[in-house]
Amino acid sequence: MWVAASLAILVVMLMAIIRALKGPTVYDRILAVNMFGTKTVLLIALLAAIADRADYLDIALVYAMINFIAILAVMKYFETGSLGHPGKGEAPVTAGPDGPELGAEDLQVPEDGATDESTDENREQS
Repeated sequence: MWVAASLAILVVMLMAIIRALKGPTVYDRILAVNMFGTKTVLLIALLAAIADRADYLDIALVYAMINFIAILAVMKYFETGSLGHPGKGEAPVTAGPDGPELGAEDLQVPEDGATDESTDENREQS
């Protein structure tokens, strides 16, 4: 029974690798890699059952979390072209052939989020 389950999971993993290599779209490839990661978690859990080692399940859970976070990061990268985003009140930095077009002074924002005009008014009132 264990051998049949292991072989079935390995066959599905092979099919996922084929789908990841063939595509046709990047989203099909990402889905195939996600499926491969999920089947790896199943294979580790099956190994835990065969070896009667419950601590392998911890490894499977950590692998599942890493797989999930990695897939989210890859999807965000392909959707937006970047893994980061500017913070609140900051302008996005666009890189040209000579580096970033914005200087450090362009990215400085007051901590309270106030504009320069309201900060000047507050100073006059103090």
